Amino acid sequence: MTKPLIFITNDDGVNAKGFRQLVDVAAHYGRVVAIAPAEVQSGKSNAITMFKPLFLQKVVDEPDKQIYSLTGTPVDCAKMAFDHLLLGEKVALSLSGINHGSNAGINVLYSGTMGAAMEGSFYGCPSVGLSIDDHDADADLDGALEIAKMMIEKMLSTQFDEQVCLNVNVPKGRPEELKGVRVCRQTRGFWREEYDCRQDPRGNDYFWLQGAFCNAEP
Repeated sequence: MTKPLIFITNDDGVNAKGFRQLVDVAAHYGRVVAIAPAEVQSGKSNAITMFKPLFLQKVVDEPDKQIYSLTGTPVDCAKMAFDHLLLGEKVALSLSGINHGSNAGINVLYSGTMGAAMEGSFYGCPSVGLSIDDHDADADLDGALEIAKMMIEKMLSTQFDEQVCLNVNVPKGRPEELKGVRVCRQTRGFWREEYDCRQDPRGNDYFWLQGAFCNAEP
């Protein structure tokens, strides 16, 4: 029996813990081909690279698991998969994540994780973006991985619309603390942003983006 082909990408970079562990989990369900940005590409939304070349490098080559690094955005990674690396193959499922940080509310519009997930659906492949509400690079992902397993099993065993794209956000915590999955609408919220102005040794101003998320539905 031919194993289903699963494509995976992310926006935290090819070495991110959430990405690597999702690849390992998905490899139990099918043949995984993953392309991730060579560097962190958070907040890149649906951005694509147009005016410089992209370099693709294989970093893991195992029978059911190949991982590539690409010098581009998350959407570049998805396009490279569907338009080049996997061209002509039937991809059963497209995954993006596991992102370190929530992509609930308006974050879905800024998110490189969700930009890549949506791109997969544009190619007629059922897609899921997975995120955990924990920005720690060494976050405990056991709970998110249990949800990921459930989603992979469900997506591979159910006839979904080819252009479905799901945004799955998992709270921080142990697997036994999770109460299940609920379908909900996107919440209303926004970022209250500010720029921290600093000076370099030559006296030139530079800026760091700072801010806090404001829930409009407390």
